[in-house]
Amino acid sequence: MLAYVCKYVPIEVFKALEEDIEILDPDVVNFNLADTLMHPNLCSFVKGTLEEFSRKNYEGMILTSCCDSVKRLYDVLKKEYPDKFIYMLDLPRIVNNSSYGLYKNRIIKLIEDYEKFSGKKFDKDKIRDILKDNNIKNINNNSNKDKLKIGILGARSNDNIVKIIEENNAEVVFNITCTGIDRNLQIDENDILTSYSKSILNQIPCMRMEEADKREDFVKNFGDDVDGIICHTVQFCDNYSYEYIGLKQKIKIPILLLETDCTKQCVGQIKTRIEAFLESLAVTKGISIKNKEMKMRKNKDGNVYVLGIDSGSTSTNAVIMDQNKKIIAYDVIRTGAKSIESAQKILENILTKANLKKEDLSLIVSTGYGRVSITYADESVTEISCHGKGAHYFNPKIRTILDIGGQDSKAISLNEKGDVKDFVMNDKCAAGTGRFLEMMAKTLDIPISELGPLSLNWSENIQITSMCSVFAESEVISLIANNKEKCDIIHGIHNSIASKSYSLLKRVGLEKEFMMTGGVAKNLGVVKAVEDKIGSKLYICEEPEIVGATGAALYALEKLIY
Repeated sequence: MLAYVCKYVPIEVFKALEEDIEILDPDVVNFNLADTLMHPNLCSFVKGTLEEFSRKNYEGMILTSCCDSVKRLYDVLKKEYPDKFIYMLDLPRIVNNSSYGLYKNRIIKLIEDYEKFSGKKFDKDKIRDILKDNNIKNINNNSNKDKLKIGILGARSNDNIVKIIEENNAEVVFNITCTGIDRNLQIDENDILTSYSKSILNQIPCMRMEEADKREDFVKNFGDDVDGIICHTVQFCDNYSYEYIGLKQKIKIPILLLETDCTKQCVGQIKTRIEAFLESLAVTKGISIKNKEMKMRKNKDGNVYVLGIDSGSTSTNAVIMDQNKKIIAYDVIRTGAKSIESAQKILENILTKANLKKEDLSLIVSTGYGRVSITYADESVTEISCHGKGAHYFNPKIRTILDIGGQDSKAISLNEKGDVKDFVMNDKCAAGTGRFLEMMAKTLDIPISELGPLSLNWSENIQITSMCSVFAESEVISLIANNKEKCDIIHGIHNSIASKSYSLLKRVGLEKEFMMTGGVAKNLGVVKAVEDKIGSKLYICEEPEIVGATGAALYALEKLIY
């Protein structure tokens, strides 16, 4: 079995050589081997590719000269696996008549080298038959009108992205990523390999090719045949971030940027982002991506009760609401080591507070990162949509939300109905989150509840220059060593959080009115620092940690047939 990572690899050639070949899709948990053998600043894709290749019994790898990182990967693979077929196929960046012949000759050289390596013989008759039967396209022009139509572009997208899209009553209408093959094979019987080379090079180009602007034209021509676009990029792969920025400015189609590092740990983040994006599109298009409406079930007193539960990294929050959208009871507890245990505990707590039994509940909707682990929930909705709906419930004037939780920060833009228009998330770094504040409180040796009140008594405007939690902690330790006052240090910490929050808010638009949710909204110092940055007051409800759970309860009510 051979592996490849680029849509310009002539995979049909290997089928003619009766050799199996597959896309290598990195799905690793760390880069231990790559960090030993490669420079730490190389992109996470090539690191993940090296890790994945090392743990599978591939006979070899076919690479193309698309970027310097892949060239470094080739060097490492050649050195570490001298007995395997590690091949670099030099890819023409310009597509014209000269490049067709040039690439054909390089494909012939690839065939000759593999014949020497494997002892197999290339059969021109076999390649002719394969090419006649192998028009490969990742474009669907016969989409279902009852499903959201999604396009995927950018860098290499793994199977998880497509799977999440399809699980949410949506379909992929085009995939023009690095591995989204779109070959219209026009075979010339008189010169099969030249026409084959032409077919490969004339796919919708990747961003490394000279005619990359054709990608933008392709997206524009799709017009109303696509409801939304997901742009996937690998960390440090700048070309595709540039493409996202350009498209966002030039097209009216909603577009979501997904930046991942090719590890298993990204799956939760990908799922939350994609599902929130699809939920917002579904509202706009009037399409249901969740389960069908459920029959309303009344309790013995003739009332209807629903439960919304928000399973976060730091706290688990629950709200019981009746048919009149009145909150009957709510509860907030620490999540602890296992989200399912805290979910079970809060269910018992809130039923006791409401003087109800589980069978009195018509519907239970979960949200938050741990939503999929709550087995007793009837349905799940992303925290993005739930925060929007919950914020609108508490204050219909809210247009922009800042949610700072235990492990992530979100900025959410709402329309007048409380539907999500846009959102951005910071969830790959603890900086500016509740965990960050917990770390700082521990370093300063004070309870976290005292951070807010103490910071309001500041006198010296200290700047915390680093937003990395580890580096910021080092700065704080240095400030302590220099006998700086704790209230001044805390004020500097809060200002650094406010600066990061301001950057998130700017990306969705600073539209009044503003609301802050999550546990950090209880910190008066952070609230004051953010208000100073945005030049406006923040609306904060009585218990800012239950906004997501309230939104989940409202979703549950909307699902019931009255």
